[in-house]
Amino acid sequence: MKNLITILVLFFGVTVYAQNTNVTKETKTTTVTVDDGTGEPKKLVKTQHTEARQNVEVKQTGRNTLNKDVKETPVKVTETTTLSGDGIATQELGETIRYELKGKTYILIRDNSGFKVYSPENEELGVIRKTSKTTYIYQTKDHKVSLGYFDDNGNFIIESYNNDDDSVKTERFSRITQ
Repeated sequence: MKNLITILVLFFGVTVYAQNTNVTKETKTTTVTVDDGTGEPKKLVKTQHTEARQNVEVKQTGRNTLNKDVKETPVKVTETTTLSGDGIATQELGETIRYELKGKTYILIRDNSGFKVYSPENEELGVIRKTSKTTYIYQTKDHKVSLGYFDDNGNFIIESYNNDDDSVKTERFSRITQ
């Protein structure tokens, strides 16, 4: 009986915790057959995993109110892509995160050393490299170097020194949520 009560307490505790987050997962697999002229067609498989995670919170109302409204919270979307196929070792391309700055969309793809920054047209714009627990170096293709950090909302804040007027310019890459 004591074991049954312990199991029920654990079950309900996990169930209540699990209801605080909405998670949607989607997997998209694309297979392409390529004939490179060697006689045997080769297959290339691209698999994209997308996960949307949103915390569920209720608006504060009266103490004894039964039906409460759900508060709007941001959705964190994470994408990972893997490539595999005939003659190609399976490789993880990394987590993909979308950001916006001055009306333009930027894509950050995690790699072994930090992130690479791309335009939506797949043009590499720069790299982000971790320097300490919370600080990153952001270097663009034209060799502009800035310091950056991620805030509590997942936005990437960069601070650049302006030699012309001896000031520090702050820009915020706003994380795109759905």
